[in-house]
Amino acid sequence: MRHLAFRRRIHLLTALVVAGLATTAFADDWPQWMGPTRDGVYRETGIVDRMPDGGLPVKWRAPLAGGYSGPAVAKGRVYVMDYVLKSGKVVNEPQQKVDLDGMERVLCMDAKTGKTIWTHEYPCAYKISYPGGPRCTPTVVDDKVVTLGAQGDLRVLSAKDGGVIWAKSLPKDMNAPVPLWGFAGHPLVEAGVVFVVVGGENQAVAAFDLNTGAVKWKALSCSDAGYCPPVMIEAGGAKQLVVWHPEEVASLDPKNGNVHWTLPLKPDFGMSVGRPQRKGNKLFIAGVMRTSVMLELDDRRPAVKELWRGATPRSLYPGNVTNMWGDGVIFGCDHGDGCLMAIDASNGNRLWETFEPVRPDEKRRIRAGSAFLTQLGASDGYFLFGETGELSMATLDRAGYHARGHMHVLEPTTSAFGRDVVWSYPAYADRTIFVRNDKEIVALDIASRSTASRR
Repeated sequence: MRHLAFRRRIHLLTALVVAGLATTAFADDWPQWMGPTRDGVYRETGIVDRMPDGGLPVKWRAPLAGGYSGPAVAKGRVYVMDYVLKSGKVVNEPQQKVDLDGMERVLCMDAKTGKTIWTHEYPCAYKISYPGGPRCTPTVVDDKVVTLGAQGDLRVLSAKDGGVIWAKSLPKDMNAPVPLWGFAGHPLVEAGVVFVVVGGENQAVAAFDLNTGAVKWKALSCSDAGYCPPVMIEAGGAKQLVVWHPEEVASLDPKNGNVHWTLPLKPDFGMSVGRPQRKGNKLFIAGVMRTSVMLELDDRRPAVKELWRGATPRSLYPGNVTNMWGDGVIFGCDHGDGCLMAIDASNGNRLWETFEPVRPDEKRRIRAGSAFLTQLGASDGYFLFGETGELSMATLDRAGYHARGHMHVLEPTTSAFGRDVVWSYPAYADRTIFVRNDKEIVALDIASRSTASRR
């Protein structure tokens, strides 16, 4: 009996040690735009449950040049793109293309210190609207980093040292038209294939071999790429690559580009931007000027049924912010009204609205008001990074926006519609938030006090 009791104590002690290690040692990466599975959900535990008085501790700040590209974090390194201006002046007017000369860069930094490990750069002349810098977040897969510049420079680099594995210019090598606001659809990598919304005749979407850059297939036609990243889902007994380009939403077989289904959805100004968001058997796609549709995914075959479209003038029609699903509710920032809002997922009707995480002192409509949402696990808690450089925590539910504190992190360093803004998705990894503007990148400690004491 003594021997049995001793063994039980050993087993209990081992379990406690393992549990402690799981609590203190486990850390998520954020290797691409909107996280490991691109759903905008941050699943790491041991973080603060509200913003502390005085704000979050700053781990480090490091200089950075211009750009909208959010950071990616993998294996203790931060990857981000920027643009070093050589000549010309950045002018932000919605329909005005600007000529600039400079260098696009990919920077790799130490996630704990912000020290630059390597830099990859190449000359890049800009002729786009809102020409502040690259739009796409790097995608890190194993030992490779996939990047897409604003003018269509698609590159795969070594994560170790930034060496070029292969490179293509979508305009030069594929005769792809450059969208008015530049290439912004973050490349998707799965099973050794890089999926990119390219644009043009018979090449709206293209699949490239991750190791060689060889084109595996091309499909569909569209005027230009638009700005929406491709999405991989599994429904109806098959994997489906879902893309939204300026003419339609389409589902393709990722193995060969064969079309499963298409649905017309034409946003104004070609602004297909927000990632199609899935919840269960529902798929929601929305853009500016009453462009939205709720689809039901067929559970027997790759097909969809339209449930509702462009519900009401006071529904949610986002610009540059991807929506997030709650429990029967969809949250997002409306392009026309510029506020954060919630709509009923069953019919698209608006439930509530607030400017608090966008511009807290605003009382009226502002065009393209933005706050980038990240959900905390399966809860109703969120981090929100607003266009003024404020980071907020809140509970979002059907009843409203319930603040859990905020702090000022960065200065808004670019302009839009007569006001200063910062437009970039943060990254979340190792209980740290990484966020940038056109001058610096900042790392903030979000570990709870008890977790931080065990580090």
